[in-house]
Amino acid sequence: MGVATRWLDRKMYPAFGNNWDDKLLRERILACLTQEMTVLDLGAGSGNVEYMNFKGHVAKMCGVDLDPRVVDNPMLDEGRIADGGAIPYGDGVFDLVFCDNVLEHLDDPIGIFREVARVLKPGGLFLFKTPNKWHYMPSISRATPHSFHRFVNRLRGRAETETFPTRYRANTKPDVIRLADQSGLSVRDIQRVEGRPEYLRMAWPFYLAGTAYERLVNAHPVFAPLRVLLIGTLQKNSRVTTT
Repeated sequence: MGVATRWLDRKMYPAFGNNWDDKLLRERILACLTQEMTVLDLGAGSGNVEYMNFKGHVAKMCGVDLDPRVVDNPMLDEGRIADGGAIPYGDGVFDLVFCDNVLEHLDDPIGIFREVARVLKPGGLFLFKTPNKWHYMPSISRATPHSFHRFVNRLRGRAETETFPTRYRANTKPDVIRLADQSGLSVRDIQRVEGRPEYLRMAWPFYLAGTAYERLVNAHPVFAPLRVLLIGTLQKNSRVTTT
């Protein structure tokens, strides 16, 4: 990151630090937690996002992921290797399930949503953060090969091993509302958020273009469908039909 980018960070976005989007999700999750809860991190991975560390805040912190490193994730009391479409826990085990940048990777989102509903207790919460499909970043992502995504993330200082294929099948507000309705979940809140233009900070001309876009889409609610993030809270209904 160059001098110009650091100056623009201070000038344009003084309140934004690294992983500001993960911080937003963390604040939402913390507001819902109590010490007695059993919580599941869906797509926990190796534990490389410190803001997703809730160990010690709850009675038991579990995680699942296809990445075998999940079993050694230091943020978990228990990590299991599993697909989100077959969560290896019984019905009604968890008070809260969350996922951070997972929904964009799902081949079968309805299967995942139904599994989340199954393992949640009645009234339990499902919180998530994911890119919004109609923002320029996912739009470019859908039009380019995975090798390009790895290249861009390498420029941003992100390890290629942490860059996974994307599908964007659960990545608009209407998509989430539909999936929730089909899974026995109710929508408590879905926010569409635009902040510092993370994907354009590698050079100052791109940064300025990203800042102009951010100002535009935050200027009026009519532009909300073009903001970068979906951050939502869903709740399991008292009576759930998952078939």
